[in-house]
Amino acid sequence: MAFQTEFEFTLPKGYVDGEGNLHKHGVMRLATAADEILPQKDPRVQQNPAYLVVILLSRVINRLGELSNVTPKTIEGLFSADLAFLQEFYERINGNGSAAIKAVCPKCEHRFEIESAGPGES
Repeated sequence: MAFQTEFEFTLPKGYVDGEGNLHKHGVMRLATAADEILPQKDPRVQQNPAYLVVILLSRVINRLGELSNVTPKTIEGLFSADLAFLQEFYERINGNGSAAIKAVCPKCEHRFEIESAGPGES
């Protein structure tokens, strides 16, 4: 089994580009040390530490719909629900290397994983 470094996702709302096209499906790669360190030097992050997530996500999202160049401006244009989703997805894949969600049956306490599917997917 190969080590997985890219993970597909589906945004809850989707990014609407300047032409009105909706982009919902994307690919995020695992973050490197440089992805987490280099944005700290960005003047936008130094002025507003909350901007770190914008820079970080623009570095690790390889594709969003038809967009292969995801920029900080793209991330700024996301709906807040999508930004929250991407932050949680980033934490999940970089924390345990999997897009799966760990769960426990409340009745029998059986532990299992659910592969992450975006809203409306099965």
